[in-house]
Amino acid sequence: MVTPQYFVLHPQLQQDTIALGRMDLCQVLLMNDSQFPWLILVPEIADIRELFQLNQQQRQMFMEESCHLAETISVIYHADKINIGAIGNMVPQLHIHHIVRFRNDKLWPAPIWGKLPAVPYTDQQLAEQTVLLKQQLSLNPLALGD
Repeated sequence: MVTPQYFVLHPQLQQDTIALGRMDLCQVLLMNDSQFPWLILVPEIADIRELFQLNQQQRQMFMEESCHLAETISVIYHADKINIGAIGNMVPQLHIHHIVRFRNDKLWPAPIWGKLPAVPYTDQQLAEQTVLLKQQLSLNPLALGD
C-alpha cells in the first residue's frame, strides 16, 4: 500500500517567513526582512522541487497567482522592478520569490541573494505589512497547524 503524501511547509521557510494566507494553489509568505518587500509563493503540493512537476492546470493556476502577486506588490510599493526567482539550492521545496526592487535600494541593480543579513520587521512594521498585503491580495486565511 502506498502512503499518501501530504504537503508540509519546509522548516527553513517556516523559520524565515510569516504566513499571510492562501491563494487557490499557493501559500503566500512574507520574508521576514524589512529591507525589501519580499513575498514567496509555495504551491501546496507535496514533494515537488521544480515548476515542470506541476501539471498543466497547476502551472496555469500558478502563473495566474504569480502574476496577481507581482502586479499587486508592484502597485502597492511603486516598484521599479519585481524580481521573480526559483533558486531552491538551500530549500529544495518548490517556492518562488517575488521581490520588490527600487533603483535606490541598498543593492540595486545587483541581485539580493546572500548579500545582506536579514533585518526582521518590528512588530509595528509587521502588523502594517500583513494588514496591507492581506487586504490587497484578498487572501484566504491560513489555518494554524497547516
